[in-house]
Amino acid sequence: MTWLRPILGDLEYGFATLAPGAPLPAAIEPIATFAESEGRTIIAPAAQLADAGLPHKPGWALITIALATDLDATGITAAIATALAEAGIAANVVAAYHHDHLFVPWERRREALAILERLEAPR
Repeated sequence: MTWLRPILGDLEYGFATLAPGAPLPAAIEPIATFAESEGRTIIAPAAQLADAGLPHKPGWALITIALATDLDATGITAAIATALAEAGIAANVVAAYHHDHLFVPWERRREALAILERLEAPR
C-alpha cells in the first residue's frame, strides 16, 4: 500500500451545471456541488444525470486519496497533478475536508490508479 492510499470508485461520474437558483432534480444525489457565477456545478453519477435529462459531460472515474489530508498541506496536489500530467491524464481535483478526490477519464482510470500507487511521498 502506498502513502497516498488511492481508492478507485466503481461508478462513472459526470459534470453538469444548473442555472443560478434552479432546483436540483430529486433523483440526483451529487457527490459534490460548487456555486459559480454562471451556475451551480453538479458532480454526480453519470446515469443519474442522464436519467434526469440534464446535459452533462460523462466519462469520469473517482479516485479518493485515503490519506487524511490537511487543507493547509502543500505539495500533495502538485505531486499528483504532475505525475498524471506526465502521463497525459487529465485530473479534476476536489479538496474536501478530510480527503482529496480526483476525477480522471473513465477509460484511463486503472492507469491513473497505478501511477498514484507508484508515486513517492514528496521530500
